[in-house]
Amino acid sequence: MPIPDFQTAMLPVLRSFDAGAKSVAETLPALRTEFAITDEEAAELLPSGRVTTLQSRAHWARTYLSKAGLLRSPSRNRHEITEAGRKRLASGIERIDMKTLEQFPAYVEWREQEQAPHAPKLPLPAATAEAIAETPEERIERDFAAVESALSEELVAAIQALHPQKFEQLIVDLLLAMGYGGGDRSMGERIGKSGDGGIDGIINEDALGLDAVYIQAKRYAPDIKVGRPALQAFVGSLTGEGANKGVFVTTSDFSKEARDYLNKVQHRIVLINGDRLARLMIQHGVGVRARKTYILRSVDEDFFTEI
Repeated sequence: MPIPDFQTAMLPVLRSFDAGAKSVAETLPALRTEFAITDEEAAELLPSGRVTTLQSRAHWARTYLSKAGLLRSPSRNRHEITEAGRKRLASGIERIDMKTLEQFPAYVEWREQEQAPHAPKLPLPAATAEAIAETPEERIERDFAAVESALSEELVAAIQALHPQKFEQLIVDLLLAMGYGGGDRSMGERIGKSGDGGIDGIINEDALGLDAVYIQAKRYAPDIKVGRPALQAFVGSLTGEGANKGVFVTTSDFSKEARDYLNKVQHRIVLINGDRLARLMIQHGVGVRARKTYILRSVDEDFFTEI
């Protein structure tokens, strides 16, 4: 029997997590049994040659189920079924696909966010002929955004596992990669240590150090937001250094009170939460590497213009 597409795999994957599976890898035996997948089929690789087709489809089934809130990820590469997932199974549903997931607001919101920022809003893809109405370019944009979203989540999980000093150095490296300090590694320094006054790193924007960007980096659990007191302390540290520019980075997010507080201070402070951090890392090639490059080409109108 052919390997099921990722939508067909959604319900069996959800059942596997309900039965005690803790990772995508642990759902594969159940998938092989249910769909009578042979050893040869299970070993079939995607064109990239890096992962099997079965693993890839199980992974994407898990990703979409998570976006709908039927699964959650308490830690990196560890997943568990939610109460919403159990209720869906208890309803006796015979299939879960992308059309089914449109019933969940979290999934709808996620799909809308993954569309290109300036592109017209497209209908959500479904396991029907409506999806064929999309142009290849639209499908590429949507699917590429979905891949980056999943990668962002993996990056945040990986960052959470870093040693504090490594995390601080990561932020310095990222700002240098973004062009601060002219991209010169000698212009950036990690200084986080006991008694550092709340400053974890400095990027000198000129050779004499007359202008600098001060950094504070905090690894927080996803459900713990950075509050106003932490920002007030950072502003106090900047004032003590005679500085007016800073970057506060966290793996979680900032509370509304914290963001509003910045409107009341004269210091120029940029806030970077976990999602933005991951996307900046992807954009500037920090902590990630290219696996494959695709080039979209169009006709060069100038080439075919008669002189």
